[in-house]
Amino acid sequence: MKHKVHSASSRRYQWPTWATLGLCYGLFAISTTWVAAFWMPLGVALAVLSIALHSSLTHEVMHGHPFKNIHLNAALVFPALSFTIPYMRFRDTHLAHHVDSRLTDPYDDPESCYLDPKVWSGLNRLERVLLIFNNTLLGRLVVGPAIGQYAFMRGDLRLIKAGDRRVLVGWIWHIPAVALPLWWIVEISVMPVWAYLIAVYFGLSILKIRTYLEHRAHTLSRGRTVIIEDRGILAFLFLNNNFHSVHHMHPDVCWYDLPVLYESEKDRFLAVNEGYHYRSYGDVFRRYFFKAKEPVAHPLWSSHG
Repeated sequence: MKHKVHSASSRRYQWPTWATLGLCYGLFAISTTWVAAFWMPLGVALAVLSIALHSSLTHEVMHGHPFKNIHLNAALVFPALSFTIPYMRFRDTHLAHHVDSRLTDPYDDPESCYLDPKVWSGLNRLERVLLIFNNTLLGRLVVGPAIGQYAFMRGDLRLIKAGDRRVLVGWIWHIPAVALPLWWIVEISVMPVWAYLIAVYFGLSILKIRTYLEHRAHTLSRGRTVIIEDRGILAFLFLNNNFHSVHHMHPDVCWYDLPVLYESEKDRFLAVNEGYHYRSYGDVFRRYFFKAKEPVAHPLWSSHG
């Protein structure tokens, strides 16, 4: 019952989310103006943080915070600081991803990084080498954003060609969402577009740390989602989504209540997700920076039929 109490109070008071929204946009503004004028590398670094944080806030609002109204929530994160994924497409694919029975499915889970073994067997050598490298944490940081963006846009283009109007509308709405930060960069900031694009790429790289092992191949759907007991800067940038199994079990709970909820029922959460957890992101880096955690081809796909 504790998670219901947290959720109810969060809907009444939401000041941590409002403060984080202010921090995000304020950091974006000063990093691209005053800080960039002082020292461009520092401006780019701070812009990276604002971009990563904005993505996490986007994830938060699509789960119903701080407003109950989905349109008001969408308006709060309307400027597409990363330029990459349309809000409507992010929302549709992410909510589809929350059907836990489909997690890691190469076809039905929109956020799965696994391939059907038959698809894997049909790839050429270069494609295999690239995807194997992408399955290390280093690879996910270096080439992961490019691979992910290419795969996402290719999939959406196929849907648009097949007549999916909602996907097309999502990309049309993305045009003004991109125009807002682009106008700021071109007309207001002192940061050149090329420098901001570097910040965008590195911002997406940081997000790949979070998504790297959020889900694993497991026969039980409840055992597929990770918990990383981290409370540092990455946990904040990810708005505690490192407690990912907790989030999947209670998606209505606000980001700042997730650690408290986890600690209050830690044994239960670890039992439910079959002990899939790490103590920190430092632990994840030590284990998988140069080593792939799992194969690219889904290791249990044959058993799924």
